[in-house]
This record gives sequence, structure tokens and C-alpha cells, in this order.
Amino acid sequence: MTELKLISKQSTPIQPIVQNAIDSFVRSSEDGIQKTQQRLREFEHKYQMTTREFIQRYENDELDETLEFGEWIGESRMLQGLLEDVEQLRGIEFVA
Repeated sequence: MTELKLISKQSTPIQPIVQNAIDSFVRSSEDGIQKTQQRLREFEHKYQMTTREFIQRYENDELDETLEFGEWIGESRMLQGLLEDVEQLRGIEFVA
């Protein structure tokens, strides 16, 4: 568990500001997740394989390297990062 203490020089409470910033980032990340998932579905439809199957075959050198395959891998990694970020941010608890 990581603990973070924030101190503000202002007299107004900082928790609502931080909470709003986190919520905004989560919403933005969720939009990114939806767009990334859509892009992955497009690749899966075009190449008739799941992203998991594609990555496995790509890592086993069963597929040639192409710019589009590089994009597919990038989208997959981006999705993983976004999901991890959102999970971590949703787990934040504010204590007084």
C-alpha cells in the first residue's frame, strides 16, 4: 500500500479538487479504453483472429512484420496500460 499526503497553502479543502482531477482522468481513460477496444475489434475482424492469438503467433515469428501489425501490438499495449491506470485510480481511498 502506498500512502500520499498532500498539503495545500490554501485554506480551501484540496480533496474535492484532487478527486475531481482523478475522476476526470478516469473518464478520459475509459473513453480511450473504448476507442482502443474498437480498434482491436477492427484488427480482429480483418485478420480473423483474436488479439491474444495474434500476439502469440507474432511472438512465435509465425507472422511477417508489417506496419499494421505494429499498430495492433501498440493498441494492445495501450489498452493494458489504460486498464491498469484506471484500476489503480479506482482503488484510491481518501482518509481525513
